[in-house]
Amino acid sequence: MITVAAVQSTPAFLDRDATVDRLVASIEEAAAAGAQLIVFPEAIVPGYPDWVWRTPAWSDGAWYERLHDQAVDIPGPVTEVLGAAAREAGAWVVVGVTERVRSGTLYNTLLYLDPTGGVAGIHRKLMPTGGERTVWGNGDGSTLTVVDTGFARVGGLICWENLMPLARAAMYQQGIDIHLAPTWDNSDAWLSTLRHIAREGRVFVIGTNTCLHSSDVPRSLPGADRLYPENGDDWLSRGNTAIVGPDGSVLAGPLTERAGMLVATLDLDALRAARREFDPVGHYARPDVFRLTVERPRHDVA
Repeated sequence: MITVAAVQSTPAFLDRDATVDRLVASIEEAAAAGAQLIVFPEAIVPGYPDWVWRTPAWSDGAWYERLHDQAVDIPGPVTEVLGAAAREAGAWVVVGVTERVRSGTLYNTLLYLDPTGGVAGIHRKLMPTGGERTVWGNGDGSTLTVVDTGFARVGGLICWENLMPLARAAMYQQGIDIHLAPTWDNSDAWLSTLRHIAREGRVFVIGTNTCLHSSDVPRSLPGADRLYPENGDDWLSRGNTAIVGPDGSVLAGPLTERAGMLVATLDLDALRAARREFDPVGHYARPDVFRLTVERPRHDVA
């Protein structure tokens, strides 16, 4: 049995340090609830660049400059602060960040911190979706990361990567037990996606999302009043955080329209029974018919 926490955060939008402070408070809260694995949303630090869906391409210079300025260096001050919080909690912490590398490119990255506070791995989103491609570069196969936590093998895909059948297969092939699915997708269908992955992969799934209303967007950003009116029912993200069992059953959530945290105790023995019926990389895999090859060379400039 292990206890996990899925945190539905509201960032201090495009303010890296203030957002990290909020995450540290959530880590402390999750640790107090006994969580051994604490999972945050996609790009929560310094906040998901939602404006790419609301502005013409390349017209967002001031917003992009703010995102680039507030992005995360790995390793760097953010990993030190969050690592210290993970160490104090004695827990694994997984956080979505906008990562900045020396060349200047930004990546949509999932950061893994171990209970000593060290960086245990990163995953960079392979294929940013639509307007996201104007702010984030493409990841590569070198960061299809799975970490052995000691209690389970944990890995994840970001947002619509979870709709990529071969990306999912690459994770199953690495023997994951707990699949993480941080996202910006608020659609009614997203919970069905989480349930399908759990049942297909015979894994536990932790789906996390941001909770962000237009009133949370700072008025100091140029054009904020036009893009994000403070009044009304304009949610950038309503949430939809949930925890799902390996049979597709919803164990906790979905949590919507408020920041918060779902805590659940996972019975890892349930994986054995689920995989007896269907094991996507074992007795149900048909390797005589199907084979997956993953190219893993690293292509970016570090």
